[in-house]
Amino acid sequence: MNIIICGAGEVGTHSAEVLGADGNNITVIDRKPERLEAIEDALDVRTLYGECTHAEALLEAGCANADLLIAATNLDEINLLAAAVASGLGTARTIARVQHSAYFEQRGLDYAQLLGVDHLVCPDYATAVAIAQTVRNPGALAVEHFARGHIEMQQIVVSDNAKVIGTPLAEVRLPGAVRFAAVERDGAAFIPDGRTKIRKGDVVTLIGETTVFEKARKLIHTAADKRKHVVIMGGTPLAVWLCRSLRSRAFSIRLIESDTARAEELSEKLDWVTVLRVNPSDHEALENERLDQVDAFVAVTDDDEDNILNAARAKSMGVRQAVAVLQHATYLHLLKHVGIDVAFSPRVTAVTQIQQLLDDGPIRHLATLAVGIADVYEIRIPTAARKLVDQPLKTVSLPPKTIIAAIQRGDEVKVPGGDDWLAPGDAVVVIAPTENQKQLKSLFAVA
Repeated sequence: MNIIICGAGEVGTHSAEVLGADGNNITVIDRKPERLEAIEDALDVRTLYGECTHAEALLEAGCANADLLIAATNLDEINLLAAAVASGLGTARTIARVQHSAYFEQRGLDYAQLLGVDHLVCPDYATAVAIAQTVRNPGALAVEHFARGHIEMQQIVVSDNAKVIGTPLAEVRLPGAVRFAAVERDGAAFIPDGRTKIRKGDVVTLIGETTVFEKARKLIHTAADKRKHVVIMGGTPLAVWLCRSLRSRAFSIRLIESDTARAEELSEKLDWVTVLRVNPSDHEALENERLDQVDAFVAVTDDDEDNILNAARAKSMGVRQAVAVLQHATYLHLLKHVGIDVAFSPRVTAVTQIQQLLDDGPIRHLATLAVGIADVYEIRIPTAARKLVDQPLKTVSLPPKTIIAAIQRGDEVKVPGGDDWLAPGDAVVVIAPTENQKQLKSLFAVA
């Protein structure tokens, strides 16, 4: 593929590195010569000095015949405009990186559709969702998210006194938007059916809509959940996404920001969060926050070194879980030596999202629940799949032990029931035994 990348920052550079390694022809545009020189020294890619929004620069980069343009600068408006111009000049597909929720959530207007941009990616949002799930379930065996965080999947150990024990799954009263996807018992995993009875100690996999997931989880894992205390260091856009992802009565959130104006802005925007104006280097001020009583400390400033130091300091002060956000991979090898529990990288998240968008196959593997036993796939329903569409799911003949776990139709995401149906263009999440992959390809192929 001929790919143009606008912006030679962290996301753009990492995109060039990963996509170039896949054998694509990469051209990187930036207006900072030093960034372009750094890329030329490290990667075998073409570079071009210029403005990403100017037609002359885009045409010189080859956008009239390009397969893909990725607009990955740090400015949303530049990215949207660059992608829109490239689309108008003939680029086959465009992806724009955005940070602001107004663009990503399409509040009041579908900006992507208006500007002719094929896809929007928001690394900060995706990273915040991943961090939130880690904070919610630090001991979870596996956590996966689908459909912009509207669908959640978790593996949960069945408590000794769980209400579901001994009851056939067909009789278990789960919320309508949650399903049992897999069961692991005595070291062996299997996909259950309506006759399966859950035992204490089983590890069950639930998949369902995030809004009702917690209610279903309590039927399986009955341990009392106390309110968790979370401290977030840094008032970045990622911090805002994280506060929104954690918003519930289950969390008490304190956000530390040293800049007075930004702290005041955040206190107005996030009225359920306690915003503190504290200098991160003030050790005494951090001690006053009683971090030994905090469940999770998450460092999300724009400085990797500060995030590492503050997360490590919080861990040494007794915080149960220390999380750091890093833009550079340079420091990853240090984390295990300083006590940080987990790290997340928005730039890695961004490239992962882009790679998923570039996967044009009708069936995309999302996750493995149990090796050789059960896998999770995302499948796009083709226009001509007449055997599947416009009929109740309960009448569709699926391969054995195959579950249609979620349907995404436009912006709507739901866990379907037997009376729901599929439509051309839907994206569906399917859970099936590994051996059923060929049958799935045949079933969901164009007729």
